Amino acid sequence: MIHTVKVGETLNQIAIDYRKPLATIISANPGINPNMIYPGQSIVIPGFPSPNTIPYRIEVSINNRHLRLLRNGSLQKQYPIAVGRILYGTPVGDFIIINKAPNPGGPFGTMWMSLSKQHYGIHGTNDPSSIGKAVSRGCIRMYNRDVEELASIVPIGTLVSIRP
Repeated sequence: MIHTVKVGETLNQIAIDYRKPLATIISANPGINPNMIYPGQSIVIPGFPSPNTIPYRIEVSINNRHLRLLRNGSLQKQYPIAVGRILYGTPVGDFIIINKAPNPGGPFGTMWMSLSKQHYGIHGTNDPSSIGKAVSRGCIRMYNRDVEELASIVPIGTLVSIRP
């Protein structure tokens, strides 16, 4: 998979976001100067398929508080979600799902799917009344049955586009 460097990113933070050792990122990118990366630069992230090879895509609308699952560009399903509250906004951008963890417990409900941004994910909830509101610490909350269904469909590497 290829990551395009954004303004302000460091190679170390990119490694953390994808949960890969820095040495692994450096060895997958021979000739790169780890201290001098620049916006727009392409960085190979080993171990993930290219999102272009996956028929699924997830689109999140923060303002409309919904998550849409697309397959080959066609809407398959739309789910209601909760998003980040003031001071803990849901990050905007393009990410991928890098892992899945069933039964993470507590406020994360019955499923956690990590995004390629440290500390953020799509997860269930132990408070179903929060769905439809801006109440999380930036994550995307779903009803447990919905996140379980979504996790059973989309593979690791699925593109998640989050927009205002």
